[in-house]
Amino acid sequence: QVQLVESGGGSAQAGGSLKLSCVASGRTDRRYAMAWFRQRSGKEREFVAAIGWSGASTRIGDSVKGRFTISRVTATNTITLHMDFLEPEDTAVYYCAEAFRGSPSEDSEDYALWGQGTLVTVSS
Repeated sequence: QVQLVESGGGSAQAGGSLKLSCVASGRTDRRYAMAWFRQRSGKEREFVAAIGWSGASTRIGDSVKGRFTISRVTATNTITLHMDFLEPEDTAVYYCAEAFRGSPSEDSEDYALWGQGTLVTVSS
């Protein structure tokens, strides 16, 4: 059974950096896009970044464009969200997700498998 295991996160000061990683454990032959979504307190889940199965194509959400990037190591089914120039508005629970398609998508309904979530807190 495949599970998404997230790591990283925690606390940072505004202007700082953090890194989140997610590995799809259980199988190594997965050719699905993966992504990060986040949910801020009192808000709906929001798209952050996605990457295609090969790592060649990415999508970045408007609210984090220019500050966050996403990368992938296909051999280990691991994706990493690199978060720079953090803002207090980035405080949220971040969720890793795996799509049922190979190309990246901003639509949460394209994602079939979700991680438990990891909290990121940015203080001003």
